[in-house]
Amino acid sequence: MRTTYLHTLRVMRYKRSTWPDSRLDEFKSRVDERFNSVETRLTELSDRVSENNARIDGLQHAILIVGGGLFAAFIGLLAAIIGLIVTQL
Repeated sequence: MRTTYLHTLRVMRYKRSTWPDSRLDEFKSRVDERFNSVETRLTELSDRVSENNARIDGLQHAILIVGGGLFAAFIGLLAAIIGLIVTQL
């Protein structure tokens, strides 16, 4: 197994050293194209995350409003019950 691995490394080193400049230029251009596509996709993902952040902020605001209203209603109901008990004594 180890000899196969070392042999593969030797072959790769040989192949890498024999690449002509035109092939390296072609490889570089393909790598650049791939990085550009990755950059574009990351920009799109960033935009989608920003949109979701705005939606989550709106949802959080609505939850706080509804929760505050429920809390105020509970306090009012509690005060009414206490007032009813006090007046009946």
